[in-house]
Amino acid sequence: MLAEERRRRLLGHISDHGIAQIGELCQTLHVSEATVRRDLNRLEEEGIVRRVHGGAALKQSQNDEPPAIQRAADFPAFKQLIGRAAAELVNDGETIVVTSGTTTEAMAPHLAAKSGLTVITNAINIAYQLSRFPHIAVIVPGGSLRHSEMSLLGHLTEDALSDLRADKIFHGTFGIDPDEGLTGTYLMEVQTDRRLMEVAGEVIILADHTKFAQKGPVRLAPINLISTVITDSRAPEEALTSLRARGIRVIQG
Repeated sequence: MLAEERRRRLLGHISDHGIAQIGELCQTLHVSEATVRRDLNRLEEEGIVRRVHGGAALKQSQNDEPPAIQRAADFPAFKQLIGRAAAELVNDGETIVVTSGTTTEAMAPHLAAKSGLTVITNAINIAYQLSRFPHIAVIVPGGSLRHSEMSLLGHLTEDALSDLRADKIFHGTFGIDPDEGLTGTYLMEVQTDRRLMEVAGEVIILADHTKFAQKGPVRLAPINLISTVITDSRAPEEALTSLRARGIRVIQG
């Protein structure tokens, strides 16, 4: 089992139970106590968990989005459906941008059948997923690593984007609202995401139903910038009707 997958399962167990002891984590993952302690130390350094006597518990600020490694365990079936539907919008020979996020990451395996594809991504986990497909050209603009999201951000990323263009961007979001548009929680990430959107000719948003119920403190983009929203069957119909009335295509995976 790869370390990243092991930590995801470990975090999923802690998330399900609120708190977990080292012994039960060893038994659940079939690994040594030393491995569990090493993984917990890593997650604590990244601000995802807090160590308690004999184990660990989730650490989360009320104003922050849960880290990607934690969100990966949320609604995986919906994310796979959304990822597959998004990949169906990609044509052979295109250049696309895929931004960081657990829903956008679900696109990666469904891109394998495309030919002549170039993917620009600031997400190192997505770049890693695409490395399995040597026929897909991958461009990763450098920058400062946001550990919790596995994304590269900041002026170095934005400067690198000045030499790039793309046909479409597939973007995950913290919050989407027909009136408020797209919102986020982390200013540096929002600034980089805006630059990524400027690179692309068409903006496609991947958002599971939970994204319609939350609004971040930072405005990312107005709703009229979006051409398509891909979501799941639980998305609120009122919001979807409002999006369609604004001329936005809605696809439910």
